[in-house]
Amino acid sequence: MTADRLEKATPENWMFPPADGWVYAQVKDLDLPFDWELVDGVIVVRGQTKLWHDIVRDELRFHLRQASPEEYRVNVERCVMLEDKTVIKPDVVVCDRKELDLLGVECTSVDKVKLAVEVVSPGSRSDDGFRKPAQFAQAGVPFFWRVELEGQGLAVHEYWLPGGGHSYVAAPLHPVHREKLMTELPFPVEIDLTGLLE
Repeated sequence: MTADRLEKATPENWMFPPADGWVYAQVKDLDLPFDWELVDGVIVVRGQTKLWHDIVRDELRFHLRQASPEEYRVNVERCVMLEDKTVIKPDVVVCDRKELDLLGVECTSVDKVKLAVEVVSPGSRSDDGFRKPAQFAQAGVPFFWRVELEGQGLAVHEYWLPGGGHSYVAAPLHPVHREKLMTELPFPVEIDLTGLLE
């Protein structure tokens, strides 16, 4: 049976996945009154974010987009397909635009993703700190940033995926950035972190 002939998820049945779980083709048109992701075939509700989270997310996108070479595309809340039953939305995603059908793509394939960024909210602490980094690392995404609020400031935890590895390691020179983020990978960028919340 093809995915086109499978039962589609609806507002009435989304919380009752089939025995093998939902696949992207079944849920991609689902209209629910909240944001969600598909994790291992189950629809997972994404929590509401606070204003600071959205400002930081948007500012990071702006600065990354300003610094990125032509071959990259920077988006927020872009769905990334790790596999047919797992489609998640990093707060910011940097992907390789080569061979990317900008007009036709519904969901970015994980092999195009070069950097995934998660801005941690109280309701996403476990997901952003454990589940998502593990999933991105297993899928081969070379770089991951976890952004956390520390008092009145920000801390950006930078992670790299070693060649052939399946779990991230802290960036060797600057594992945690405070006040200013400076890194060369996946491309050179410098961001004044103190200005993101002003």
